[in-house]
Amino acid sequence: MKKVVIVGGVAGGMSAATRLRRLREDIEIVVFEKGPHVSFANCGLPYYVSGEIEDHDRLLLQTPESLYERFKIDVRVNQEVISINPAEKVVYIKNMQGEHTETYDKLILSPGAKPFVPDISGLSEAKNVFTLRNVPDLDKIMKHLENRDVEKALVVGAGFIGLEMAENLKNRGLDVTIVEKAPHVLPPLDEEMATYVTKELEKNNIKVITAQSATKLLDNGRVVVLEDHTEIEADIVILSVGVQPENKLAKEAGLSLGFRGGIIVDKNYQTSNPDIYAVGDAIVVNQQITGEEALISLASPANRQGRQVADVIAGLNRQNKGSIGTAIVRIFNLTAASTGITERAVSNAGLDYQIVHTIGKDHAAYYPGATDILLKLIFDPKTGKIYGAQGIGEKGVDKRIDVLATAIKGEMTIFDLPELELAYAPPFGSAKDPVNMIGYAAMNIIDGLSENVQWHQLSKELASGTKILDVRSEEELANGRFKEAVHIPLDELRSRMDELDKNQAYIISCHSGLRSYIGERILKQNGFTVKNLDGAFALYQAIRPKEITHVSE
Repeated sequence: MKKVVIVGGVAGGMSAATRLRRLREDIEIVVFEKGPHVSFANCGLPYYVSGEIEDHDRLLLQTPESLYERFKIDVRVNQEVISINPAEKVVYIKNMQGEHTETYDKLILSPGAKPFVPDISGLSEAKNVFTLRNVPDLDKIMKHLENRDVEKALVVGAGFIGLEMAENLKNRGLDVTIVEKAPHVLPPLDEEMATYVTKELEKNNIKVITAQSATKLLDNGRVVVLEDHTEIEADIVILSVGVQPENKLAKEAGLSLGFRGGIIVDKNYQTSNPDIYAVGDAIVVNQQITGEEALISLASPANRQGRQVADVIAGLNRQNKGSIGTAIVRIFNLTAASTGITERAVSNAGLDYQIVHTIGKDHAAYYPGATDILLKLIFDPKTGKIYGAQGIGEKGVDKRIDVLATAIKGEMTIFDLPELELAYAPPFGSAKDPVNMIGYAAMNIIDGLSENVQWHQLSKELASGTKILDVRSEEELANGRFKEAVHIPLDELRSRMDELDKNQAYIISCHSGLRSYIGERILKQNGFTVKNLDGAFALYQAIRPKEITHVSE
């Protein structure tokens, strides 16, 4: 092996190139990048829009010159590989001077994913519609935003990038609307968790429209028509409705494609041609939790894959174990994060599962500045296997999701979570960290000490004759109360138990679920039929505000 050619830079391609050089000084490494920048911070692009990242050059991580000087890697930008001849081991390249060829011994494809552009009538005539994938895309957006008459922005798609763009356009001073085809924003989260994201967007005067898509553009893109015929004026439109594998080269070279057009690779990242490898957003990966095929377009897996394919080519024993999909986003003062798979995905897969929500503090409650963290854990009720987790809060969400992601990767179960010894001092955490606590709560369910009812199950339970028992304090009722609930504060429960009927089934609730669990244990040991409302009043009020009665009403 004398020459390795890499198609595509950024996370996967450049990780492969630099790792391979560190392992092998004797190999010629050539990288072709069709754009002007081979190494840039694509995840940081939205933050340049608002000026939060002020220096454009900080988005450019490496240059062809710096990569050659340090690693002796031949990086050729503005050169697009247009085809591959696997039989001859040749790639065909197009640049400003024309076309030429390059031979290879081993070829690594890292083409990434391209924005999915929906079929919208009038799109070709629009002058104000953009996608964001790279620095040239960003530069086009910034040039358009320099026009003084750009005041109204529409973001189509409320995934991670869409939300980041909405936040930064708003911080730039624009009037922003988000349109999302799914029933709720941030589809990688479940509905009740995404509700908090919607509230934060609306709190910051962003209009949110869900269960709708853009179908038509009028007036060169300045009017966007939705499915229900609503017309929205927009001076700039950002399309952020998802990505799809950039598979043109692989397809035309006869390489095997799989799930949603992704390039199929084995555990060594080899494609159906043994001399061609592929990494990054364009490949089909193993969803580690379910074992199913998946496309996971995230920087961390792409970087890992690039390093691992270099190891494989250099002769080290490395294998692609798959990915679980861990992601995080900031929406103004809120953080939303997820790892693993959602409740919706678990249900669709036909897996047996249980859910538990807990509310804890990002650090010791008595230490100033403590804020709430809402965690959701999805797990197997028999084995305790963790399917996924989601978190919402102002601070400390990243730490907890990272711990839970590590637990999933390490094949730990809910029984291991209370055993985790996490750093504690009052400014940083709690003696019983929220991760420990959600493990305890899940254990109580598996051990049969607690039975919970989910927010979406409550109406059906009440319709069957079950009653709500609210054990919050009298003062807390001023924040709202369940309709037709029985109210007995927890500290009075033992002395007022005669007010309850042992022939009546109850669902008990407090503010967050901790006191109601204590009440559940008291009542069950005294012969009552009772279940705990998971997430309690705080969660139910957020997702079903119309079902809550307030004093002013």
